[in-house]
Amino acid sequence: MKILVTGATGFIGQHVVKRLLLTEHEIVVTSLRANSPFGFGITYIPCDLNIERDDFYGLFGRPDVLIHLAWGGLPNYGELFHFERNLWTSYYFLKQMIESGTRNIVVTGTCFEYGLQEGCLSDDLPALPNTSYGVAKNTLRIFLEQLQKKIPFDFKWIRLFYLYGEGQSKNSILEQLKTALQRDDKTFNMSGGEQLRDYLPVETVAENIVKIALQNKVQGIINNCSGNPISIRRLVEEYLKRSGKNIELNLGYYNYNNYEPHAFWGSTKKLDNV
Repeated sequence: MKILVTGATGFIGQHVVKRLLLTEHEIVVTSLRANSPFGFGITYIPCDLNIERDDFYGLFGRPDVLIHLAWGGLPNYGELFHFERNLWTSYYFLKQMIESGTRNIVVTGTCFEYGLQEGCLSDDLPALPNTSYGVAKNTLRIFLEQLQKKIPFDFKWIRLFYLYGEGQSKNSILEQLKTALQRDDKTFNMSGGEQLRDYLPVETVAENIVKIALQNKVQGIINNCSGNPISIRRLVEEYLKRSGKNIELNLGYYNYNNYEPHAFWGSTKKLDNV
């Protein structure tokens, strides 16, 4: 099969491409970068999906599978461009690919679609997004489900939870911690750290995305998560223990985010069946 990956040079995309290289499928990737950062065995086609065109399907070589990771402007979750621009860019691109012949569609959503719901979040819970990012992602999913009634296609919507690893944004907590350690800071400012989250290494997230994409038994909304809650404080402390480093944690320096519930994690019920 021919597999197209959008957003291939992003944090998750790079790891998805590495995982796909372990398969025997033909890999086509795209991003905004003019030059390919990838080596042998990958067809790289730079493209700005925001620019309207009527030949995406032909441009990318008529792929059988589309893994759509592209989504700009993160982590600015509250900005209006998520539904003013990103939503429409993704929908019209995906619609054209589906209408033209790609019938296996995989799109990454977000745990922000659940809004302020707490506890273990099942894939079949109603979406109650409270951020522009969550609203835009959830609306894209609804649009595609309506399109699926007109044009049959396999559809997997992967809700990402929290992740960490090589290539992550410097604004993420573990990357900030690494920077503080490199500067030999005496203290590290953070929130109280008692909020519970669901974390996976990015390599595992990418492996799950590829496994979900290459099967059709389990479709619809699928949480990509560990199913095991961990406090932010413990996450930081475990990183320090693994790295053999020490720094004083200045707990309570930052307030908790008001757009996230205090304690939530994902159910792996559907993921376990992939």
